[in-house]
Amino acid sequence: MSKPNLSRRVAEAAGIALANRKYVTFVDVVTGLRWLHSRHVDTWRQGRAATLAELAAVDDDRLLTAAALLREWAEGRGLRPMEASYVSGGRDRRELRFTTGDHPQEAFRVHWVSPELSEARVRRLAERQSKAPDLVAVAPLEAWTCASCGDTGPYLIMEDDRPHCLTCADMDHLVFLPSGDAALSRRAKQESGLSAVVVQYNRRRKVYQRKGLLVEERALTLAEERCLADEEARLRRRERDRERRAEQDVEYLTRMAAEIRSLFPGCPAERAEEIAAHAALRGSGRVGRTAAAKALDANAITLAVVASIRHLDTDYDRLLMAGVPRAEARDRIRDAIEARLADFRRTT
Repeated sequence: MSKPNLSRRVAEAAGIALANRKYVTFVDVVTGLRWLHSRHVDTWRQGRAATLAELAAVDDDRLLTAAALLREWAEGRGLRPMEASYVSGGRDRRELRFTTGDHPQEAFRVHWVSPELSEARVRRLAERQSKAPDLVAVAPLEAWTCASCGDTGPYLIMEDDRPHCLTCADMDHLVFLPSGDAALSRRAKQESGLSAVVVQYNRRRKVYQRKGLLVEERALTLAEERCLADEEARLRRRERDRERRAEQDVEYLTRMAAEIRSLFPGCPAERAEEIAAHAALRGSGRVGRTAAAKALDANAITLAVVASIRHLDTDYDRLLMAGVPRAEARDRIRDAIEARLADFRRTT
């Protein structure tokens, strides 16, 4: 990839992150470039990789170039630099490294903040970034052995890039609280002097998913008492939150459908609404739930339209049912998709 092309792609990824959060980080850019998946970032933050570079699809020099291009883009837009700390989620709490060798790490830690962000929000952002991340305990899918005692257990904690059981990590007095009750989990964590987030790798989705918390038993008891005391108030608040999210979804779907019509004026209004509703379904994981789509990025919107054409206007699904490999099926329908996109792009 040429440097001008990389510069353009860095700018696109950074612009999407900035539009969504009013600040942008190096990690936002490399995930936006698809050099890293979020699961790789999770692995690195948990302390299960020595550097971020070893998980990336490019080498150290390419990462350094991207960081330099991000700085150039950010300074050109008057963004304010704010250096953040990156600390391992393991018990050693070591400072995380982005690349190997003697490369300076400061360039990767800078968060570029919009001048539109209020001073109060900047302070809160700085406070949040300065906090050490949650300790992470992994519920392994396969047999494993503690590096200290040679025993095993239901959870492992990483220390010095090696797995340790809860006993050797001095955490075997904690009890497991499964996910599902946000208020109980939040309050148990607040009450607990020591806690850890329990995650487990999902092979199908290829991500670490949160399974619950390890907390002190006393803290769990206190949290349960607090939840019982205000259960009715929390139910009323939950209903208000549900109504607010529904209103937000309607507004977002309206904006997405309008953007589809802007990019594809030949697409009927009803079809644009159907595409937006399908792509942006909450919890679906589809392209409409991505940060790029929420920023109404043209590429993300086009992907949503292409997905709709693929399933509704071509033989793609029939080919898959007939046993045609996915890559071959997509190749067969490519011309049909391009023709339909051309129809949608025509003004009426």
